[in-house]
Parts: sequence; C-alpha cells; structure tokens
Amino acid sequence: EDKGTQYIADELQRDFSAFWQAHQQHPLLGRNEIVRCVCPRLYGMFHVKLTLLLSLIGGVPRTEKSGMRIRGESHLLLVGDAGTGKSECLRFGSKVASRAVLTNGIGTTSAGLTVTAVRDSSGEWVLEAGALVLADGGVCCVDEFE
Repeated sequence: EDKGTQYIADELQRDFSAFWQAHQQHPLLGRNEIVRCVCPRLYGMFHVKLTLLLSLIGGVPRTEKSGMRIRGESHLLLVGDAGTGKSECLRFGSKVASRAVLTNGIGTTSAGLTVTAVRDSSGEWVLEAGALVLADGGVCCVDEFE
C-alpha cells in the first residue's frame, strides 16, 4: 500500500473524528455545517442540499429473510423552474462522487442511457455502454431529462 495514501487516510480519519468531537453536544449543527458546503454558490435550498448529500452517501443494503436483496441507494429526482440550481446540484454530485457520469438528457432516448448500437470503423454494428451502465455502482446524473 502506498504510504502517501495511508497518510491521507489517517489524516482524514483524524479530521473526521475531530470534527464530530467538536460537535458532540450538537450534532445537527455539524450536519448543517456540512450541508452548507454542498453547492456553496447556491443560497439556501437546505433541504435540496441535504437530500443530495444523503443520496451521495447512500444507505446500507439489506437482505430479507426470503433472500430478496434491498439496495441501500436511493434515486433522486429534482424538478423545478429554470434557474433554480438543479444543474449546479448535478454537477456538484458528479464531482464529489467517486464514480459518476454526467450526461444531458435532451434528445437522449431511454435506450441510449443503457446501450447504443453504432457502426465501428469496419462497418460492423457494436454496442456501446450508455450512461447508466458506465455509472454502475456510482452516480448517474441526467440533466434536462425529457
């Protein structure tokens, strides 16, 4: 293992512990401080930012007694008037997620989000993975979805 990577991990662990130790008496104030760092160029929108943050963090998958697996991640749909910061939230989410794809949904079919058939240089048809496939296990942000 790279010693530089281990140092960063140790430093982040210390920072994380120190942050929550400082907010031990009032953890919601700590949460609010973190939420304010989400999309800092957007004023207000506390609940939208909190929801975005929770979607990025994800949850804990579980398996029912019947064997059915319940995923821990939730979907997030932002709907609103033009100029309300939806695209900014998507860009922020795609930047901070460890695995993310940001795409524009205008003119994209639902099939194009999963797979697209294209001709390669030899004229043969091949399948190319779409945004949802490329973002598997991560975050797929579709802006201006029609």
